[in-house]
Amino acid sequence: MATPLIIVAQLGARMNYAVPRVLFRANMLARLYTDLYATPVVGRLVRLLPGPFKPALARRLLARAADGIPSSLVTPFWRFGCQYTARLRMARSASELTATHLWAGRRFCELIGNGSFDKAAAVYAYNGAALELLERAKQRGLLAIVEQTIAPRQKEEELLAERFPGWEEPRHDDSRVADFQRREELEWEAADLIVCGSDFVCDGIKECMGPVHKCVVVPYGVDDTFSSRARKSHGGRLRVLTVGSIGVRKGAPYVLEAARATRQFADFRMIGPWLFPQPMRAELESVVELLGPVPRRELAEHYSCADVFLLPSICEGSATVTYEALRAGLPVICTRNTGSLVRNGVDGFIVPVGDVDAIVHLVEQLAGNRGFLSRLQANAASRQDLSVEAYGERLLKVLGEHLSGRPTPRVAQAAVDHSPPEEMSPV
Repeated sequence: MATPLIIVAQLGARMNYAVPRVLFRANMLARLYTDLYATPVVGRLVRLLPGPFKPALARRLLARAADGIPSSLVTPFWRFGCQYTARLRMARSASELTATHLWAGRRFCELIGNGSFDKAAAVYAYNGAALELLERAKQRGLLAIVEQTIAPRQKEEELLAERFPGWEEPRHDDSRVADFQRREELEWEAADLIVCGSDFVCDGIKECMGPVHKCVVVPYGVDDTFSSRARKSHGGRLRVLTVGSIGVRKGAPYVLEAARATRQFADFRMIGPWLFPQPMRAELESVVELLGPVPRRELAEHYSCADVFLLPSICEGSATVTYEALRAGLPVICTRNTGSLVRNGVDGFIVPVGDVDAIVHLVEQLAGNRGFLSRLQANAASRQDLSVEAYGERLLKVLGEHLSGRPTPRVAQAAVDHSPPEEMSPV
């Protein structure tokens, strides 16, 4: 029987395009639809940019590429991608941001709808940008798969409601939340399979009365880029690193409190975009070094300069930075809500959401017992289940189980033919 082919529809470079890369290596990728993407032509154009624009822009654009996947299997929608990026930057409220995500999800599915589903056995899309695509897939008899990348929006709103006044805009001001929640519910209804990165996400769907019988948990994996390297020497203070958007959802207020309480023996560093008002930023900067966004390919260097990783998130899916940190040999302090694969007491610690005292106690313990810290670091570095290859095995096993018995087009990978959608960029 011929290998079944799967269409992937993905906004952004999520997990460095792990799903399409896994499928391509298994000869199962029919096509990758996405927004901004660095085809070889784009790469050459970026290298021609004048000096003042080159560094930041080039690093961001050149990171938008899936290593190993030929450009002939990728359809980027550049005009749409630029519009989406501009709208996100212009959003001035939570409601405008949600409205932008809703517009992008619908428009993305609309653009893909002009393409072809011929020869594919399944469609793999992501929550918020999947509904119309899943519905069309079901009409054509394809397996409809949606990945729920984070706990349902309803659950997220419940967890974050009015938790930290002053840090972010009041969540009740977002008038489009109900629309997004309904879109997710309709995606669950349309899907044959719902892939969740963690038990936390699956539990969230269950708590929202979603079709949990369709859910399967497939923990993620990350590249060898982050594999453990020698820790760099330092003056003795414990170095604590946090990576991710700096805001309430990922627990920035808890990092602030922990940094204040341990400033005598620990140094804190945070990497990621700022999502809070200027007064809060100034307060955080008084005890934490803020580096802003850093290209993913440069993160390994920062992991090697740290002793421990901290991510006290309130709501996640399965935070890939925790996988990266573990692969880099960093013990991880996080909450269950990060969806991490941390083994409590073995290569890190799971603390209750909002328990700053627990975080402070652990930081103090690790700063004062370097032998214990070294054992945790060694245990983290020895993990074999956090690689993209291990993730690929988990994902392919699940997909194989759900594709077995379904009609599979008899066509070789090289024979796949797709008509270019209306908005397809010439690059």
